[in-house]
Amino acid sequence: MITLEPAQRQAMLGRLSDYFEQELDRDLGQFEAEFLLDFLLKTLGPTIYNQGLQDAQALLQPRMELVLESLYELEKSEA
Repeated sequence: MITLEPAQRQAMLGRLSDYFEQELDRDLGQFEAEFLLDFLLKTLGPTIYNQGLQDAQALLQPRMELVLESLYELEKSEA
C-alpha cells in the first residue's frame, strides 16, 4: 500500500471530507474518511503508481537513447 507523510494524509482527509460535503451533501466523519482513504490507497494506489512509472519511462527512454548514442560515439576504436 502507498504510504503518505502525516501532513499529506491530513490534507487528503480534508479533501475527501470537503468533496463529500460539497458534491454529495454528506458529512464524512474522521473515521469514515480514514477508512475511505486507506481503501483508495490500497485499491487504486498501485494502478496510479504504476501508470506514473510508465509515463516517466516513456518520457525518459528517448533521452536515454541519446545518452547511449553519445557514449557510443565517444568510444575509441581498438587497433
